[in-house]
Amino acid sequence: MIKTIRAVKLAGLLRIHTKHFDEPIVEQVARSHDSYRVLVSTMLSLRTKDATTAQASRRLFARARSLTSLLQLSPQQIERLIYPVGFYKTKAKNLLSMARLVVQKHHGSIPNSEADLLALPGVGRKTANLVLSLSFKKDTICVDTHVHRISNRFDLVRTQTPLETEMALQKVLPKKYWKHWNTWLVVWGQNICFPVSPKCSLCPLKGACPRRNVIHSR
Repeated sequence: MIKTIRAVKLAGLLRIHTKHFDEPIVEQVARSHDSYRVLVSTMLSLRTKDATTAQASRRLFARARSLTSLLQLSPQQIERLIYPVGFYKTKAKNLLSMARLVVQKHHGSIPNSEADLLALPGVGRKTANLVLSLSFKKDTICVDTHVHRISNRFDLVRTQTPLETEMALQKVLPKKYWKHWNTWLVVWGQNICFPVSPKCSLCPLKGACPRRNVIHSR
């Protein structure tokens, strides 16, 4: 109960104070209401900075506006378009395999179930949950490195892996905040709550954060 009360307080503060920063690129892409673009941008974003993801996404979507047009490109063409995202060669192969499977098995529509998304090449829980949340408005908690680190710093969870964090957050975070938690904590992790030397002295959440003096990530 104490952790839930803290989570609600932190959610209210995050909702207010994250408005002063740019939102993550995938959230910007989600405004297109195109689940194909959300899925592709999320796949590109893994192990990649937002600015690089944004540029790679723009180049790719200029050539591949849909799954069918993506399938017209060779792996080498996709590699050149998305470079220098992390693991760009692997991602190029996964993008083509994902597109083929969606066209063959789902009639060209991005699936809206966790099981079907997780069956796609290059899609893990983080990507699946973010697509379900942003494109299909489902209540999911997408846990990336920022969500895992900061949720532990907030002492809302005490976990070792992203999956443990997702399961633990479901118990303490009211469902109405699930869709927003990733966006808020990604913004906070990119601008305030760094892995090393977070800006605790400047943080407007420090009154509600029990780990405000933590210097190194867990």
